[in-house]
Amino acid sequence: MSGEPLPLVFEAPRRGKPPTHWADLTPAQRREAVEAAGQRAFRARQLSAHYFEGFRADPAEWTDLPSGLRESLRDKFFPELLHPVKTLTADAGTTVKTLWRLHDGSRVESVLMRYPDRATMCVSSQAGCGMACPFCATGQGGLQRNMTTAEIVDQVVDGSRRLDRGEVPGGRGRVSNAVFMGMGEPLANYRAVIGAVRQLTAPTPDGLGMSARGITVSTVGLVPRMQQLATEGIPVTLALSLHAPDDELRDELVPVNTRWNVEEVVDAAWNYAKVTRRRVSIEYALIRDINDQAHRADLLAKVLRRRGNWGWVHVNLIPLNPTPGSKWTASRRRDEEEFVRRLSARGVPVTVRDTRGREIDGACGQLAAQA
Repeated sequence: MSGEPLPLVFEAPRRGKPPTHWADLTPAQRREAVEAAGQRAFRARQLSAHYFEGFRADPAEWTDLPSGLRESLRDKFFPELLHPVKTLTADAGTTVKTLWRLHDGSRVESVLMRYPDRATMCVSSQAGCGMACPFCATGQGGLQRNMTTAEIVDQVVDGSRRLDRGEVPGGRGRVSNAVFMGMGEPLANYRAVIGAVRQLTAPTPDGLGMSARGITVSTVGLVPRMQQLATEGIPVTLALSLHAPDDELRDELVPVNTRWNVEEVVDAAWNYAKVTRRRVSIEYALIRDINDQAHRADLLAKVLRRRGNWGWVHVNLIPLNPTPGSKWTASRRRDEEEFVRRLSARGVPVTVRDTRGREIDGACGQLAAQA
């Protein structure tokens, strides 16, 4: 594990913000904005219904508004935030990965994954990432900027629009789940991410009406923000990207560990579970001959069981999706199976993540890195 490591970056570079979008505003702010534009307040509810319920981007479809108003209201409140650059599909069309260009030229990705019982949107929260994890394509690209609340929400709305229009096999539908596991460290863009979560969970038509239990927010372990998230009153699932149970290795794989170590981040995860009564997911990317040894499975079980076995935690093993030219690659199947066996034998709930989209550069950051 040689090579010059990248620095950790917690403060995003300041760049020109995109124009304010409807999804950046609270319901009260929307009414005020509509009135300031010379319209009656009830227009705000109509516009919200078109965006959050009908997913109608074309003002020609806003038939409950006077035709002379539609274009001007669209231009004022619904600027195009995400410009599609490339769209790839896999899994017989049920996985759709999109590379977006933002207003300043930054590139981000989102992935829509349809399953028989749900539709999940994996969203980006930053353009790039400042956490510098060496096995992650996004982390090695550095951090360009934070995304706004609306840029995050619009990724989910785009997914629901595709489903609603029948563009994804399986009939019409809408996004039921969202995972903040795309590009960026969500808790390093805390304000915008919490704003997006509130928009996703607000009842329609003020928001998308999703269940907080269907939303997962991941983090590499920003302990103060993990503690803050526990106080928000929104019972999302917290996913801690641990990737190693010992400080010596985690310092290299997840450099933020030099700021908050294994014991501190696992304590914060345990506290989140205690406060919210929501089971925490421990994300663990299995990397061949790096962190997949049997003794590390034993140590991981010991670290987690030390805090009790009251159902507070679940381990999600992730077969690494290697990036082109990278020395980091997925574990051998026998090592993966032994890792699972050892965790299970010690009473730690564990699953291996379904690997979707490998043939379309499914690991976050791969498309943007190529672009």
